[in-house]
Amino acid sequence: MIRDELAVGLAAREGARAAAVAARPAGAASAAAQRAVALPISVATTTSATTVTVTVTYTDSGGSSIISRMLGSVTHRSSATMALEPP
Repeated sequence: MIRDELAVGLAAREGARAAAVAARPAGAASAAAQRAVALPISVATTTSATTVTVTVTYTDSGGSSIISRMLGSVTHRSSATMALEPP
């Protein structure tokens, strides 16, 4: 669980970093976030006049461990915001 939370945070930062310097922020964010982790994540990108925010979400449906069976599915979500730079 902790590993997944850290991975989602990493993917959000990588996506925001790529989007901040790209002509097409959403595509760059998604590609960079997907490359950063080996999880089935979803990536959402929002831009303002000066910033880009990338939100990455991953839902862990649990596994066979006792803790996973007790908790059920867990959703990990992380966002990163960076200033837009000219591409």
